[in-house]
Amino acid sequence: MSQIIYNSFDREVHPPYLTPEYKSTVLRAPQKPLVLLKQSLSELTGPVFGDFNVGPLDNDLTKNTAKNGEPLGERIIVHGKVMNENGQPMPHTLIEIWQANAAGRYVHKVDQHEAPLDPNFLGAGRCITDAEGNYKFYTIKPGAYPWGNHYNAWRPNHIHFSLFGANITNRLVTQMYFQGDPLLQYDPVFLSVPPKGRDLLISKFDLSATEPSFALAYRFDFVLRGYKQTPFETL
Repeated sequence: MSQIIYNSFDREVHPPYLTPEYKSTVLRAPQKPLVLLKQSLSELTGPVFGDFNVGPLDNDLTKNTAKNGEPLGERIIVHGKVMNENGQPMPHTLIEIWQANAAGRYVHKVDQHEAPLDPNFLGAGRCITDAEGNYKFYTIKPGAYPWGNHYNAWRPNHIHFSLFGANITNRLVTQMYFQGDPLLQYDPVFLSVPPKGRDLLISKFDLSATEPSFALAYRFDFVLRGYKQTPFETL
């Protein structure tokens, strides 16, 4: 089956569709040349979200589903800026995140990892960037988990991001990792990204945004389209 894409990727930054070490790509990668579509008025003008309804706690994963107290694990702040290829801020961009809990377990029926669920942590949130393209989430640092890709395979700590800008050409799905994670050197998903793009997927510890006695902060910026575009999770 061919796949329709709306812009071409820099293959020195973005992962290939087929990476045999990442076994699911063997089944999911396109088997025919991709169909390149020229941008038309429909791609450049929509869809847009308008007055998107985002609740006051949607960006705080430590509180948006809490029932009987605080979720377990290390509280962290993830923040940054969304920019275009010219470094200009991208305001009113919808950002959604999802992740495992501190024990490495997702709230999903497909996840059968023998780790505990946390009744006070759903692991999903969303926000809209402000007029300067800034965003901020409060969450719990996710745990590593086994994933069966190969013998003794573990995913590094990571958070999934989905961004939707002013139109469909600004769509981005990606993952954020943490500095110094020893599992990065063994992870086929991370290693499928060319060396030039890997640093763009690793958050930077930010003491200036750390809240004293409450939560460590990590900065993770996004570039939508163009030079230095954040690597896209193509599969």
